[in-house]
Amino acid sequence: MNHWILAPVVLPAMVAPLLVLLARTDLTLQRILSVAASVALMAASLALLWQSTSSGPQAYYMGNWPAPFGIVLVLDQLSALMVALTAVVGLIVLLYVVGSGWDARGKNFHPLFMFQLMGINGAFLTGDAFNLFVFFEILLIASYGLMIHAGGKDRLRAGVQYVAFNLGGSTLFLFGLGLIYSVTGTLNIADLALRIPMLPEGDAAMLRIAGVFLLIVFAIKGALLPFHFWLPATYALAPGPVAALFAIMTKVGAYAILRFYTLVFSPDQPVNGSFYADLLLPAALVTLAVGMIGALGAKTLARMAAFAGIGSMGTLFLAFAAFTPEAAAAGLYYLIHSTFAAALLFLVVDQVIERRGLSDIKALPPVAQHGLLTVLFFAAAIAMAGMPPLSGFLGKLLVLDALRDHDQWALIWTAILAGSLVLIVALGRAGSTVFWKAHAVEGTPDDTPAQALALVAIFAMLGVIVLLTVFAGPVMAWLEGTARQLHDSAAYINAVMVRE
Repeated sequence: MNHWILAPVVLPAMVAPLLVLLARTDLTLQRILSVAASVALMAASLALLWQSTSSGPQAYYMGNWPAPFGIVLVLDQLSALMVALTAVVGLIVLLYVVGSGWDARGKNFHPLFMFQLMGINGAFLTGDAFNLFVFFEILLIASYGLMIHAGGKDRLRAGVQYVAFNLGGSTLFLFGLGLIYSVTGTLNIADLALRIPMLPEGDAAMLRIAGVFLLIVFAIKGALLPFHFWLPATYALAPGPVAALFAIMTKVGAYAILRFYTLVFSPDQPVNGSFYADLLLPAALVTLAVGMIGALGAKTLARMAAFAGIGSMGTLFLAFAAFTPEAAAAGLYYLIHSTFAAALLFLVVDQVIERRGLSDIKALPPVAQHGLLTVLFFAAAIAMAGMPPLSGFLGKLLVLDALRDHDQWALIWTAILAGSLVLIVALGRAGSTVFWKAHAVEGTPDDTPAQALALVAIFAMLGVIVLLTVFAGPVMAWLEGTARQLHDSAAYINAVMVRE
């Protein structure tokens, strides 16, 4: 067995208690340990990404118990991609946190950050549906602590709303798992993929109910309408770097839908057909529309960024709802882009809010580093709206091309293109008000010193987007292989169920 598969889960799980026990009162030591762990995590995740490409799907059996009786972690190109994406985003966000001093505004930021990475990575690697629930709860607890970091009445209220919504989702998750286990007798994902096609027709209704429950749960995690209500307030009121990290957390829901509804509840099975796609597509369309309109009507920069993130999830789910290898590859490219673009926008907005003292979209006197922040906001807006020359434009073109043979292609194309136009207007309005009109307002500019490391982190996030644009061809070729592997259930099942 490849023991390195454990690293993305075990490494942050071991560092988090060390941060509490050994460095609880020493912020400098916490920063050193946390950054070192994040660098090691990124190195391990990139090595696993290479292994998944060269060796195919691999399984790790906890305690050496064979599947489906024991806990199993599965590494394939999709899970390796998501773990690597988490590691890169996590390291950049952590550098921003250290550079901006956000970790000094409350207690236990770094242990919670490590537990958050553990929960996210575990959700991507687990090969068992119940352990997916367990990792969901770990990342929920950690994300709540990060959400209310530095306190405040509004932040606490939004955090309670966030927890209530997600606890409701957790309850539905348990109901769905109970139904699945009562029918199949297993919760191992690969074993479910083997057993469900052989079940009698009388169990189809029970499985559909369970499938709908899980779809709702994953929709809550992925901010898909009508289950998105937790996200605008959570993102708008969370600390800026935490909101940036949450950009990858919503992708856990998208990953789970892609994994479960191509493997367990596959549309290739006659009992499923297009049932789940027919539920997902209209929800994605409405999510895209509400997200972009919400961004246009937002009165604060943070809330505008939150709704832009919701709209990007709508575009992503439109691609995934087709459940074809071509659409999955295009969706994965857009997933990578939208994660970095949303994180970049939240970090830039945080810098602007820090200097202006408020998030309202209104003209105030120019702030320190006004020209630099203007350029960064402009770049983040181009990336988020999907305008050329950055990878968002390529991502949306790929999604449109992958869906050109869809029965509802005209509606989908209209929604994506119109949504992009609305978001361009929203971001343009905010940028012109905050940056351009600032020069017409009398007042003394603030003298906030530049946060060098925080700005380096922002440029690093932008640099990844540029690299994704430059190397779009090789990246798409690799993602096409990932999508084919995802839809080839035999490779995943053999890796888990057949031990060498």
